[in-house]
Amino acid sequence: MSFKDMLADDIHNVFLNVDEFAEKRTVEYDGERYEDIPIVLSGMKEKDRRQLVATDHIQGLYMVSSVLHCSIDDLGGKQPEKGQRIRINDEEGGGGFFREFYVASSTCELGMLRVELEAIDE
Repeated sequence: MSFKDMLADDIHNVFLNVDEFAEKRTVEYDGERYEDIPIVLSGMKEKDRRQLVATDHIQGLYMVSSVLHCSIDDLGGKQPEKGQRIRINDEEGGGGFFREFYVASSTCELGMLRVELEAIDE
């Protein structure tokens, strides 16, 4: 077994394991809905949110950044593109509230996506 094979196994058996780090969420991207896929969604703490400046005429709004990690296979082989919208729900089973983000950047290494997301929050 090669190093890449071992790494791919670790990605799915440890990092994207719902008993370890991942949570099952429904993701909507590019007109498709991917239900109950294992993802790791990390973000900035509320106190670290960057307030948008008053010159933007949107006082009281904050830019929130998050990072999505998931398998490219779980998104149908699609790598999210910069500027596109992506929606992620907040509970298993496809229910709950869907939060909409914009893709700030996206990389894929060894089948693992790292997608930097941005959203406006109050």
